[in-house]
Amino acid sequence: MRTWRRFNVGITSEIDLRRAQIPVETARRNVAIYTQRVAQDKNALNLLAGEPVPESLLPTDLSHIQPPKDISAGLTSEVLLQRPDILAAEHQLKGAYAVIGAARAAFFPRISLTTTFGTASNELSGLFNSGSKTWNFAPQVVMPIFDARVWAAYRVSKADKAERDIVLTRYEKTIQVAFREVADTLAIQGSIDQQVAAQQALVVATAETYRLADLRYNQGIDDYLGVLVAQRSQFA
Repeated sequence: MRTWRRFNVGITSEIDLRRAQIPVETARRNVAIYTQRVAQDKNALNLLAGEPVPESLLPTDLSHIQPPKDISAGLTSEVLLQRPDILAAEHQLKGAYAVIGAARAAFFPRISLTTTFGTASNELSGLFNSGSKTWNFAPQVVMPIFDARVWAAYRVSKADKAERDIVLTRYEKTIQVAFREVADTLAIQGSIDQQVAAQQALVVATAETYRLADLRYNQGIDDYLGVLVAQRSQFA
């Protein structure tokens, strides 16, 4: 480390040496943290795949990560009916002798998710209150959701009716979560390019700041504190 060499020959003071150690140890700590996170993510990926994922399929740096694919234009909400969580919720409804078509008509918004440009549609945004971001879709029950003939054939207790209502509430909540996740993803998709460009510009700016600060220190213009501040910004 250059600061150690300068300290050993008496050019740099001990306070400068200790200041230089702070970003070094911070970076070392961050390496350990992110190494742990990578290991956890690999374990989660292996669990999802059901077998160890070959290292050759994993990206080694950011240049190997493919950018997100463009979202299809004019995408309708019907695609969400294939989500595993919605299918599972509908399966539970069937177990309670519900008419799935009636449940969808009542609780599932039939809208366009995206515009012709692949961005979030006004219909999707309108499902959530602009202030509180809470669900803003009122169920439209135009026909019985549960098969009255089947339920009439059994002696239905209050507990059975309560369980039926719980299943229906879970179904409605699952739909809300699905639309919320789509809205969040489209919001991220719309800004991710700007985030990447800004981060790349920040890396260039901090690297150049460090170079200039180091140059001014070597020429005796500034003290070493400016170098340390620039170095810390570069590693932040």
